[in-house]
Amino acid sequence: MSSLQPITILFADIAGSTKLFEKLGDLGARAITSSVLGVLTEITQRHGGRVIKTIGDELMCTFPGQMSGLMSAIDMQRRVQGDLVWQRDFLAVRIGLHHGDALLEDGDVYGDAVNTAARMTQMAKREQIVTTLTTVRGLTNSSIIRTRHLGDVRVAGKLNPVEIVDVIWQEDTSNVTMVARAIRLEDAPGAKLSLRYRGQLIEISNMAPPFGLGRDPNSSLVIDNEWVSRNHATIEYRRGFFVVTDRSTNGTYVKLGDDDELRLHRDELQLRKSGMISLGQAVEKDPTDILYFQCSG
Repeated sequence: MSSLQPITILFADIAGSTKLFEKLGDLGARAITSSVLGVLTEITQRHGGRVIKTIGDELMCTFPGQMSGLMSAIDMQRRVQGDLVWQRDFLAVRIGLHHGDALLEDGDVYGDAVNTAARMTQMAKREQIVTTLTTVRGLTNSSIIRTRHLGDVRVAGKLNPVEIVDVIWQEDTSNVTMVARAIRLEDAPGAKLSLRYRGQLIEISNMAPPFGLGRDPNSSLVIDNEWVSRNHATIEYRRGFFVVTDRSTNGTYVKLGDDDELRLHRDELQLRKSGMISLGQAVEKDPTDILYFQCSG
């Protein structure tokens, strides 16, 4: 039997699983991703939600209201980030959700709200929760949910662009703890990133603006190679970590400590301890063009 009703649809997609399958093989990687999906399912049910289905490494679930969906998304992010094994394997989740009218039929969900929630997930990056502004505006108690405006996006089937927001999940939902943690993460004195490149030593503090890498003469560090894009990548301090974000054609290669090299393409990664960064080609290609980094503080 079909029925149309307002509901919150959430998609949670595991980021980093492709590299995991290359590293561990099908059986080993599937065991880990299944454990992540299992935990996400438990969190969904704890918040009164219902899992509709899993699609590969993605979970689709529904909640009766916006707040339960948003709090579930926040708990999902905190749980995955807090697992040392999953962090070691560079696993994270991308979450998108939307509240609107949807068609419930034979245990599945259809309609415009589902398409919008799926689009939010496409917009989300690793460790990010993206939702529509209307979803947040519909909350009766929105003070415990902090968001940041991301602009407008096009959604298939909609005439006008949709305003979207990023849910700031790293901060505690109580006002006092939220302020204290914001100070501790964003303004912690002494946090810095040291970069060494061709004899240069560059230190980036936690208060510094985004540090640009690329061929553009206005970049913070100009690397003039044909395989490097004009605005190739940026490094900035965000949410307690230095983060490298790739914006290039050929990708950015990052090696954290003794771990396997990772290739970022239009994606981002938290830099931890020390390692190497290479723009546009693998680290082993040319040792003279490697950026060596070390985090401290």
